[in-house]
Amino acid sequence: MSKKKSFKDRRDAKWIKMPAMLRLMTYLKDRQDAYVYINRKFDVTDLVQYMKEKKKDNNDLTFFHAFSIAIAKVIYNKPKLNRYIINHNCYQRNDVILTFTAKVDYSDDAKEVMSLIKVEEQDNIFTISNKIKEKVENFRKKKLQNSSDDSLDSLDKLPSWILKFFVAPIFKWMDRHDLLPKSLNDDLLYNSTVILSNLGSIKCGAIHHNITNFGTNSIILTIGDIHKEQVVMPNGKVEIRDIVEFGINLDERIADGVYFSKAVNLLDYILKHPESLERDANETIEEKRDFEY
Repeated sequence: MSKKKSFKDRRDAKWIKMPAMLRLMTYLKDRQDAYVYINRKFDVTDLVQYMKEKKKDNNDLTFFHAFSIAIAKVIYNKPKLNRYIINHNCYQRNDVILTFTAKVDYSDDAKEVMSLIKVEEQDNIFTISNKIKEKVENFRKKKLQNSSDDSLDSLDKLPSWILKFFVAPIFKWMDRHDLLPKSLNDDLLYNSTVILSNLGSIKCGAIHHNITNFGTNSIILTIGDIHKEQVVMPNGKVEIRDIVEFGINLDERIADGVYFSKAVNLLDYILKHPESLERDANETIEEKRDFEY
C-alpha cells in the first residue's frame, strides 16, 4: 500500500469529490443497502476454442485465469469500477486488486486461505496465470497463510463477548478511518477491487452474494460452470454454444446504470475476442455498442 498524498487520501486510494446528491445518498444508504445484482450469461464458445489451443503449450492455463484478466481489463477501461465509498467519502483505488480464496487441500474440512493478486498495467493471461499458480502452490505445498489470516487466527482465541462488544466495534471504527494495522489491512479479503468466487470449479452455477459494509470492496463476482445451451444467433438460427453465467453484486453508488451496462458489454466483447487476453491489461478498448435513450 502506498502512503497518503494528502490528509483526505487513504493508504490505498485517492479521495474523489462527490456530487452533492451522491454524498447525501451515503448518509441514507450504506454499502449493504446500496448494492445491486446483475446476472448475465456470456457466450464463451470462442474462448473455449482459444483455451484448447493455448493449453497445448501451457496445460496449467485455466478458465479462471482467463476470466481474471478479462475482468481486470474491464476495470482498467472502466476505472469507476475501482472506486469505493467509506465513511461518507468516495475514493479511487491506486491499484487493481483481485481476490479469491484457495483451499489448502480438497478435503471437506480443509482451510480456505485468502489470496490477493495485484494486476499490473502490463499483465496478461500468462503473467496472471503465473501469479495465481504461484500463490495457490505456496498455500498448498507450504501451508502458508497471509498476514491477515495470522491476525484473525489470533483474534479468534478471544472470548466471544470481547469480540462482539469491544473488538468488532473498534475494528469497524478503525476501518472507516483507515487506521487498521498494516498486518491486517494489506491482505484483507474485503480490501480489493473485486472478490472472485470460481464456482465453476465445483460444477456450481453463479450465485447471488451480498457485499459487506466492512472493508472497501465494492464488487463481488461469482463465476458459474461452462455448459452447453441453445442460443438464437443474430441470423435467426439456433446453435449449441458454450455459455458461462456471472453473478455480479456491486455498490450502485460508485457509478450509474449506463456505466455498469457498458462495463458488462465490454466484458462480453473481451470474452468473444480472447486473443485480447494476451495484450496488456491496460489496453484501451473502444466502445462497441451505441446507447439510445
